[in-house]
Parts: sequence; structure tokens; C-alpha cells
Amino acid sequence: MSAMQKTISPIDNSVCVERPYASASEIAATLKAAQAAQRAWKFTPVAERAKIISSAVDLFLADGAKHAEWITRQMGRPISQSPGEMRGFEERARYMIEIASEALSDIGAKEKPGFTRYIRREPLGAVFIVAPWNYPYLTSVNGVVPALMAGNAVILKHSAQTPLCAESYQQAFDAAGLPKGLFQHLVLTHDDTAKVIGAAEVAYVNFTGSVAGGHAVQQAALGKFMGVGLELGGKDPAYVRADANLDHAVENLVDGAMFNSGQSCCGIERIYVHESLFDAFVDGFADLTRKYRLGDPLEKETNLGPMVRTSAAEFVREQISAAVRDGAQALIDPKSFPANKQGTPYLAPQVLVNVNHQMAVMREESFGPVIGIMKVKTDDEAIGLMNDSKYGLTAALWTSDLDAARKIGDRIETGTVYMNRCDYLDPALAWVGIKDSGRGATLSRVGYEMLTRPKSFHLRSLG
Repeated sequence: MSAMQKTISPIDNSVCVERPYASASEIAATLKAAQAAQRAWKFTPVAERAKIISSAVDLFLADGAKHAEWITRQMGRPISQSPGEMRGFEERARYMIEIASEALSDIGAKEKPGFTRYIRREPLGAVFIVAPWNYPYLTSVNGVVPALMAGNAVILKHSAQTPLCAESYQQAFDAAGLPKGLFQHLVLTHDDTAKVIGAAEVAYVNFTGSVAGGHAVQQAALGKFMGVGLELGGKDPAYVRADANLDHAVENLVDGAMFNSGQSCCGIERIYVHESLFDAFVDGFADLTRKYRLGDPLEKETNLGPMVRTSAAEFVREQISAAVRDGAQALIDPKSFPANKQGTPYLAPQVLVNVNHQMAVMREESFGPVIGIMKVKTDDEAIGLMNDSKYGLTAALWTSDLDAARKIGDRIETGTVYMNRCDYLDPALAWVGIKDSGRGATLSRVGYEMLTRPKSFHLRSLG
């Protein structure tokens, strides 16, 4: 009997999905089919690709309510919030389809008598996408749709926590008439994932996950001259300047820190507030956090569900305890959240003050519903603290001064700078991290550059 991958629901610790791991022969057949299908797909006009993939998006969204419910059952996000992932999926998929023709068009060279010269963007071949559980469709769509639109084949390995998401893609593409072999999914062990990365048929890897996972991907790819796109961890900061709209900053930053139980790559994990607003901001932030309802994510009243697994919740509990032992003040009483229980994934949100950068909660990724807030006196102090991190995914500035935001943004070591918003991906902009937050880019026309290679044509006419 084949070994089985089991998905444990954080809702009640039950097994909600079981799937057999792919065998060596199944993996080999998948790689061969992808390579063969891509050779023909490469010559399919972009408009025809768009028609098929748009149909798949339509079919997928027609079952959006089902997909949203299964997000909740597999990884624990409240059912009141999971449908939002369908909207984000549609926004990104439609945008990347819309811009494909222009982004993939030939790049002409300056006219030269007797010559025709241009650069063509060629697909890479088979793209292997390794997707995470926290936003199972929003993270994977960044690679799946543009890879196919660019003329590549896609093999998707989804997280063991969210295997049904890969199956949902498969059903939609099959129903839309995507040629067989162009999109396939595999249930893989870690060892077999590494083997697929190293396979000769794979031309590019798109990975979203931990820093350790990113290093493992790079190690597996060492024997090949192959592109690797990595979206890894984050410790994303926010800075609330003296001229910020206080109520707007409080409302949006609480959501940015606590949504999805803080399990967001670009969620807010540390906040720096100008001393003139500090007390009012902290009071407002803590008051709003106390209004969250932690509980069964299948109940519509719940807006804070369990973390993905007990070990993740215990990691955050220990970060909080360590910070308090070192002098931090915890402003939220966990007892006011009856569902909060040691030894379970159900974790009350927490707001910490009197924190500093010697504490792990301000340095290491928490990926949970906890935030540390520090007082600053100047922009320079805030910039120094925001940059005092091994991560660099996003940073959010809260100010009424656009010029100040631009100047501060130029000095922040990050992939994206926000002003008066956070925790959002605009598909028109490149999604990119620096430092330990990764390399490469997805979304926007820049994302298409990662999924293609330039091929130059230098054609000389005689006579």
C-alpha cells in the first residue's frame, strides 16, 4: 500500500484529507508529459492561451463557495474571511491574463537598414511550483496563471495542509480544455520534492515558504543552471508618523497584524509609533484587538480562527512569554478569550509594549497574532529600526505627507513600500523580497520576465 499524506484540520485535530504520495513512476510520467505538452503550447498564440485560461478561472470561481469552505476546513481561517481569497485570486488571475500580450510581445531594436532585429520572450519549459498553505490560492496563482500564459507547462506541489487546492486547479483546467499535461499536480514527500527540483525536465522553480525551505530548494537546484524564485519569511514593519490619521492607522494595522491569525507573509509584525501619538495609538490598538472573537472558524461570528497547528501556536506563546520575562508588557488578558487553550492551535491575540530589538518577538518571524509596538522620536530612528532586520518583504508608512513617504521609502530596505495601507498585493506591481525574504519576482510584467528567457533575432537581408 502506498504511503499516505494526511491533512490534520486545526479546527478539531481530525484528519480531513488523505492522499497517496506519488510513486517514482508517476513522477517520471508527469515530468515527461509536461515536457511534451509544453513543446506544442509554446507555439499557441497568446490570445488562445488567454481564452482557455480565462475559462478555467470562470469555472474555478463558479465553485468559489466550496473552495472557500475547504480553505477553512484545511487550515483554519474563519469562514467569514475565506471568500475574500476568491476575490483576490480573480483580481490577480484576470490582471496577469490581461497584460500577457503586451508583456510577452517582441522588443524591437532601433531601425537599421538591411536588418530586422528584435528580442523575443521565450517560455522556459516546465515550471515547478511549490505552494504554501497560508493563502493557498493567492500564493499559487501568482505563478500558475502567468507561467501558463507565458507558454510554460506547470507542475504544482501544494502544501500537505491544503492538498485540495491543487485538485481544484486541476479540475478547472481540465474542464476548460487545457491540453493534457500542461497543468499537473503531485503529492510529494520532501525527498521527492527535491528530486523533482533536480530533474532535467524542470526549467524553473517557484517556491513560497520558510527561509529554511528556500535554502533546501537552492540546494536541490545546485546541479543545474536554472532560475529559482523564492518568496520566504518576513518581519514586516509599520511606522506611524506624527501626522498620521490615527483612527485609520489603528483600524488598518490591527487588521494587518491579526488577519488570518497573523499567518501572512506580508502581515504586520512590528510597529514603530511617533512619541506624540504613541499612547493614543496603543490604547486604540489594544481596545480594537480585545474585540476579536476567537473560536470555531466555521461559525460566522468568529473573526480569529486557530493557528494552522498546535506547534505553531506554542512557538508564538513562547515568544510572548520570553518577551514578558525580559520586561515587555502584555496588554491583552488571554482569559478574556475563552477559546484560548494551551496545547491547542487556539491562541488569543497579544499586544506587547516595552519591547526592544533584543527580543525575539521583534527580530524573528512570529507568523501569529502578536505584535510589538515601540515608541520613536524621529524618522531617522524609525528607519534605523525598520532596517534592523534580516528580512525585507514589505514596510508600511502611515502619514499624510506623500513626499515624506517617498523619501522614507527610498531608505527602507524592503521589496514593497506602502503608504496608509498594508498586507495587500497589487498585481500591477512586482512582488519581491530582499535579504532573507527571498529573490526573484512575481506579478506585473516583471513577473513575466522571470518566467521567460530573452532570445535575440538578428536577421540580415541580402540584395
